[in-house]
Amino acid sequence: MTKYFAPIAWALLTLHPLSGQLDYTRVNNHLPPLLDSLDSRVRAGDYEAITSILIARHGEVRYEKYYNGADVNAGHNTRSATKTIATLLTGLAIREGYVQSEQDYVKDYLGLKWPVKNPDARKDSITLEDLLTMSSVLECNDQNPYSRGNEERMYPIEDWTQFLLDLPVRSYPWGPPPEERPYGRAWSYCTAGAAAMAAVVESAVGQPAHEFAQQYLLEPLGITDYRHHFSPQGTLNTAGGSEYRSRDFLKLIQLCLQGGVWEGQRIIPADWLKKATTPKAEVEPGVEYGYLFWLESFGATAKYPTFYMSGNGGQKIVAVPDLDLAVVITTTNYNKRNAHPYTDEILNQYVIPAMAEE
Repeated sequence: MTKYFAPIAWALLTLHPLSGQLDYTRVNNHLPPLLDSLDSRVRAGDYEAITSILIARHGEVRYEKYYNGADVNAGHNTRSATKTIATLLTGLAIREGYVQSEQDYVKDYLGLKWPVKNPDARKDSITLEDLLTMSSVLECNDQNPYSRGNEERMYPIEDWTQFLLDLPVRSYPWGPPPEERPYGRAWSYCTAGAAAMAAVVESAVGQPAHEFAQQYLLEPLGITDYRHHFSPQGTLNTAGGSEYRSRDFLKLIQLCLQGGVWEGQRIIPADWLKKATTPKAEVEPGVEYGYLFWLESFGATAKYPTFYMSGNGGQKIVAVPDLDLAVVITTTNYNKRNAHPYTDEILNQYVIPAMAEE
């Protein structure tokens, strides 16, 4: 049975009077008491190594604070939060006619990597959607240290894409098969699949993925100060790690909140973003997954559906469509048990209640 997920208010996405310009004229002025309390707690070290929190409502930046030595010019390594860049690039490749749809077969773009190890006819039918939803037939699970596809086994290999395609087909010893799960997919966290999407885009568009990103995504948003990371073979690393300023992360999530429009210009197709932020797989009860977007509801008494980019350390780059709200939280709490609970608490107890009451 498909699990119910509260619908996202897509009608809001076309109602921004600023047409995508983030307005900083009222930043940090007359803050709700909850946000003053949040600032005090972060400065006191209650959430350890938070480096920035930015909040924008209706395109107006209400809160922008930097902590623990970071400042407005600091680039933040948000680890896997930048996996979602692969989703945006795929949408751009579809917009430009290089990719027909998410139902295209990976083999159509990476055919030169065939034949592969552990041959299986089912590998030929792996789609872009399978990789974007982390639910392909390949045995790839970063949360299982024994998995053949665990990311720690990928990083020492020069050809990350070949590493993925050579994996054996998975079985389901600890849960039901895909057809018996919500949305008909068995989700497992697979960094190698997200990394391979850059190779797919690169093959489709016929130019390096980072150049494609610069031309079609970053330059239209006015994002110029960043540091890309690359695979050993020189492909844009959509496993995660590329570094952007917090203000630029805010632009990226605000773009998605606005249905792909920036300053009146269509950047990402609206229907692609709707697909990307609609549940495609269940991670666990209460947490869904789209196309490299996490889907979860946050709030204290009232819960609001969100879609967000997430990474090691508790990084969260969040859109709350029902509140017309965009939030960026960056940290250096890497590999700490409380990292995500910290940023969940910031969202649940402070940011969303404060903005909901404004």
